[in-house]
Amino acid sequence: MIGRLTGRVEGIEEGRCILDVNGVGYLVQASTRTLSALERPPATVRLLIETHVREDAILLYGFADAAERDWFRLLTTVQGVGAKVALGILSALSPRALAGTVAAGDRASLTRAPGVGAKLAVRILSELRDKAGGVGTADGVAAATAAPLPAGVADDALSALLNLGYRRAEAHPAILRVVGRLGEGAALDAVIRDSLKDLAR
Repeated sequence: MIGRLTGRVEGIEEGRCILDVNGVGYLVQASTRTLSALERPPATVRLLIETHVREDAILLYGFADAAERDWFRLLTTVQGVGAKVALGILSALSPRALAGTVAAGDRASLTRAPGVGAKLAVRILSELRDKAGGVGTADGVAAATAAPLPAGVADDALSALLNLGYRRAEAHPAILRVVGRLGEGAALDAVIRDSLKDLAR
């Protein structure tokens, strides 16, 4: 099994690239996020590889970082999520955003990915809610847990941030962090103010 490839980028196409490793051209499928991070040909790059062996083919999937690879592995454990759909989700959402989406139960963000309808989004959220805590994000921070927001002030703060145009996947983790720092007895205006500061960073 191939776990990593280092070689020269020979070409980048939609959804894949060709990597020349010592004269052998490997066709590697990847998310748009990974492909856009690659230097232009003929740069030398390193990709983490997930190898899938089928009866009729050996398929290579490449990732710029371990967080994206780990999410790919996790996503493909969900019934109905094949490699193509998983790459589509990772093209639409960064590992950090995906962690927030799962934690917040944000079905709308998932359905923006190609191949993900409402039913599949619900299945992904329900199956990954308890598994996502150990998966990394792009900055190496563990994914947000799926703990619901404390009732009361936190719910009101979430409603306020949603009304300001923030997505649930962004607002929910920010409020969790702020409530964790300030305590559940914090005033509503303090939670909103600190959450906005957190989101601004």
